[in-house]
Amino acid sequence: MNTTQSDPKRFPACIMATCVVPWDERGDLIEPLFVDQVRASLRLTPHLYVFGTAGEGHAVSDRQFERVAGVFHETMRAGGAEAIVGVISLSLATIIERIAWCRELGVRRFQVSLPSWGELSDAEAGVFFREVCGRFRDCEFMHYNLMRAKRLITPEQYGVLAAEHPNLVATKNSTDSITRLRGLLECAPQLQHFFNEDGYTYASPLGECSLLASITTNHAMCRAFFEAGQHGDVPRLHELNGQMAQLIAALIRAAGPGCRIDAAFDKMLWKLQDERFPLRLLPPYEGASDTAFRQFADAVRAQTPGWLPATP
Repeated sequence: MNTTQSDPKRFPACIMATCVVPWDERGDLIEPLFVDQVRASLRLTPHLYVFGTAGEGHAVSDRQFERVAGVFHETMRAGGAEAIVGVISLSLATIIERIAWCRELGVRRFQVSLPSWGELSDAEAGVFFREVCGRFRDCEFMHYNLMRAKRLITPEQYGVLAAEHPNLVATKNSTDSITRLRGLLECAPQLQHFFNEDGYTYASPLGECSLLASITTNHAMCRAFFEAGQHGDVPRLHELNGQMAQLIAALIRAAGPGCRIDAAFDKMLWKLQDERFPLRLLPPYEGASDTAFRQFADAVRAQTPGWLPATP
């Protein structure tokens, strides 16, 4: 179902960034480091979320989920911002229970992804959105669209879902396919579509969209990249995206061979801003080593120094 380009967006154009979680050896939250991270990230954007893949939302127990979500909500509220909490589970019942728990806490914005044990049919995906968006009508939902869920929601399906659920307000898509980017903007223009750096580079000249920022090591540079897209400065977009691509290549080289989960890389990126931050992941996932981090930090200083954190 297509809507017109004149339909107002349900969520503002902005930079959105993740918060990663520091764990001690027992798998408990290191609260002071986490609070410091949230406060520092709020200087870049008020639109922060926790418990995507980078935030290990797939790996937390209910105890860990409630502990981190509670501290995140409290810290965001103290900073004058509204928390976005991600909910990932194989069980729709668990997703509903976690949303309900957060809602009682005062959270009203959520990021959700489809259950991933088996690929959902179109009808089953429709049930998922009815059970989540339809059940919590006073909350806003962003859909995290990724192949880890074994299927992607198409642009056309987003048009139908947006018409059915006024509280579906945004999507998070990692793609640089021009066809898919254009389809998302045209088929569901009332949704705010968040794209990673490559996707944002190609999508922002096509229409209003937002940045899902993975490279936030230097706030001024991240803002400059976002604003280049908002103002249609295509040469500047490509210049900055090229620099970030170089930084990401250094990150992958330093981490070494093997397909690591996103959080391994995101924690290395955050450690550039706070060297106290541990690289430890929840088991069974393996994080990067401190040696790999030092190699990465040296590469950034040598190759892309503009993306180093600004000196206070």
